[in-house]
Amino acid sequence: MEQNAQIIEATPKRLDDARAFEGVLTRRVVAFLIDYLFIGLLILPVGLIIAVAGLLTFGLGWLLFAIIGPLVALSYIALTLGGERQATPGMRIAGVRMERLDGRSMDGLLAVVHTVMFWAFNTLLTPLILLVSWFTEGKRTLHDVLLGTFVVRDDGPAS
Repeated sequence: MEQNAQIIEATPKRLDDARAFEGVLTRRVVAFLIDYLFIGLLILPVGLIIAVAGLLTFGLGWLLFAIIGPLVALSYIALTLGGERQATPGMRIAGVRMERLDGRSMDGLLAVVHTVMFWAFNTLLTPLILLVSWFTEGKRTLHDVLLGTFVVRDDGPAS
């Protein structure tokens, strides 16, 4: 009971502002598509590095090709969503950012856990994880609720 009171106290005032959530779900989808385009483009130079490493290690380095996608994607997420702006490049283009209920900044580990939970729940529950957002305050998805995060519009000038 006391823990719930602390969470309610820590909930940012911005969560009460409906304007902060207008169009957030659509913007999240757009951000996702943009980010995965960027990740796909980043895989190309990393793949070239792995190819050269494989030649230098007599083929041993080529084992990294098995994990190149997750390696690049999770690094991208940790460095961008877990960074100072609390948004990936796709999120910045789409005009959204992620925040925490406790008011602290996102960190790389939380960003990676958020992404892993998204893919795990998406694999298990298909698009049902998005239905949760229709019934939660601030249009939060299932993994947002479990991790104490939310996504808001960030239409202000880029800093």
